Amino acid sequence: MPRFDNTFNRLRESFPWRRKKEVDTLPSEDLKEEKDPSMPRFDNTFNRLRESIRWRRKKEVDTLPSEDLKEEKGVGDGSSATCLENEEKKEDEESDVSSLKSKPPTPSKTDPSMPRFDNTFNRLRESFPWRRKKEVDTLPSEDLKEEKVTPTFEEYLEIQAFCEATQQLIDREKHLFWETAEANKEAVEKLAADHKALEERVWQTLQQSLSLSSEEASVSALKSAVKAINLEEEQDQLWKQRSQTPPAWRPSEWKKRHDEVLQKLVNGRMDNPSSPTGDQVNQSSIQADIQSMDRQLKDDLQWVVEKVKNCYPPEMDICNFYARQYHQTFKARLRKIVGSVDDEDCSFLLRWVKESYPEILEKPELTSNINTEALGNLLPDELLKPLEEKYLSNQQSDLMIYIDRVLDEAKKEWDQGKEPTRDDGCYASAVAYDVIQFINDIVTSAQKIVRDPHKAQKITSNLTDFMQRYKEFHEDVIKQNKPHSKAFIKANLSCVKQFKDFLVKHDLFLEDVQKNCLPVLTEMKQSAHTYLLTPVHKVLKPHYQKVGTNDWLKKNTFEKLLNSTEEELQQLQGSSQSSYQELIGQLYQEVAEEYVRRLLKGEVKLKDSNQQQKAYETVKENAEKLHELFAEMGSKQDWLKEILTKIAEVLKLQDTPAIQMQIVSLGSAYPDLSEKHISALLKLKANLSKADKKTIKTTVLDILKESHTNAETRAFFSKVEVVGS
Repeated sequence: MPRFDNTFNRLRESFPWRRKKEVDTLPSEDLKEEKDPSMPRFDNTFNRLRESIRWRRKKEVDTLPSEDLKEEKGVGDGSSATCLENEEKKEDEESDVSSLKSKPPTPSKTDPSMPRFDNTFNRLRESFPWRRKKEVDTLPSEDLKEEKVTPTFEEYLEIQAFCEATQQLIDREKHLFWETAEANKEAVEKLAADHKALEERVWQTLQQSLSLSSEEASVSALKSAVKAINLEEEQDQLWKQRSQTPPAWRPSEWKKRHDEVLQKLVNGRMDNPSSPTGDQVNQSSIQADIQSMDRQLKDDLQWVVEKVKNCYPPEMDICNFYARQYHQTFKARLRKIVGSVDDEDCSFLLRWVKESYPEILEKPELTSNINTEALGNLLPDELLKPLEEKYLSNQQSDLMIYIDRVLDEAKKEWDQGKEPTRDDGCYASAVAYDVIQFINDIVTSAQKIVRDPHKAQKITSNLTDFMQRYKEFHEDVIKQNKPHSKAFIKANLSCVKQFKDFLVKHDLFLEDVQKNCLPVLTEMKQSAHTYLLTPVHKVLKPHYQKVGTNDWLKKNTFEKLLNSTEEELQQLQGSSQSSYQELIGQLYQEVAEEYVRRLLKGEVKLKDSNQQQKAYETVKENAEKLHELFAEMGSKQDWLKEILTKIAEVLKLQDTPAIQMQIVSLGSAYPDLSEKHISALLKLKANLSKADKKTIKTTVLDILKESHTNAETRAFFSKVEVVGS
């Protein structure tokens, strides 16, 4: 049959590669090819196979499944069979093979014409997978499958398969020490040498953990090394459970050694950072070293999270391990230098410890893998506290130097007769802007560094002294009253407004500082208003004198007051919009106060209801026009119109109870309305009897006394001086 022919041909061609020991005793006459054409060539081939069987090693054929080739019994480990017994078994094998010759051929179930060699060869072919690989691995037949070759220990090392190499050594170790009565000395020495070679290669691989190439082989080697370390740890534990004397390399303690190698690796990278050291020209050696280590730390931790982490099992928690090593390394270095830093290095060091270092660890990709809270502080409190105190003291000194320079520059410009620059038509001074910028930057930065807002606020503890010096400069400008004084004061008003808002709206100051500075700023604003508004009132004084007189009831009298006021309002412009609003609001109030003072002076006598009606209309109209003028200029003092309107209502009313209620309404809104003010107001109504006036006044005062509250109200009448009554 063709398939047997091809198979036997391949078998026949493969025989020259068989080990010489197996074929060197084959009978030469049987190996000669028979040329009888009548005899099937399968018969000749099988005869030679059959004759050679008894010379084969017993172990090679002990699993043949054929019923014609009886199973040989192999000699296992620890077998006590004697050479005589082995000889008897060989004779039995020969008799079994001889019986095959005399046995008639068994016809094939599928093909009756098939020679008897078919079944026999099938069994032979099926038995080949059990033969030793070395004997069949060169057979060219696809029917005889190759067995996989197990690499040697050296080959495992060559391909960096450290886990497999470790397992192989452990298997050898178990065989030598656990399965053998007495270990072979040479085998033990060879195992020890191999173990040492493996260990060296594993440590070499670990030392490259932070410089892995992107190649898969490099990552695979580290993974295999980590697995090898864990296998060694397991073997150490197994030895602890046995009573036998362990080999010299046990316990190997590879896990402990692993930690030591990585710790040394981290120290080395911090000693010799691969990153550039930055701008050393403008940095001290301490600053340059810390910045270099800072960059190395960021790069390495990022690498650990992205690459190294995947080479370790989760239980080894390698990310936190590396984080601890870097943390401890930095901690040790900072301890050495913290006592010898100068002022500049002190600020830099504290900023790095309290701000830069936490920012590195707070990156999202690191926080998800590293327990930053468990790391603790880089510096203990006994070293950190003196460093903070020195830093805060330096910052306080620096702040005062900076803001004093700003004020000195403003004084210099004043002395030189320079007028402040204009910004959008407003006089501007850099004093507030620069000082606020310095305070904000220094205190905010300190808050981040010391992580204590109250400590950082102490930096501004001398700010009150600065405000006092600024106030002195401000008053000196007013006192000298030079041509450019008004411009400087208008610029200062803007600064005062900025300082006040900054003090109130920000928590950068101690409570005492805020409490002491705000009154100083208020005094500066009031003195500026007085300086700028006093000339205005001088211009308006002739028009004030007409109020409350017989001429006052004529319209053109008040119109002149309005026109002059409008002109003066134009002259007051030049400070910032908010400062200007406050200034004209102050002018509006002072004009209203002077108006009421002149009215209550009582030069005009309203003898009847007609005159009182006329006075009502005049006061009301004056109030509306005055409010309209100041509102157009930006004033928000609506309440001043209300005062004048309420006074006008009192002038109009004729019914005593109605007069009482209107005055009560006025007094409730403005509690500084005094008895003198009430008397002066009632005096304008000449048609009231003395008894009515007394009744009204007594009733109003009693009601106001009972309804008095501590609610905050605006002061108005207290600034309106009334003579007599």
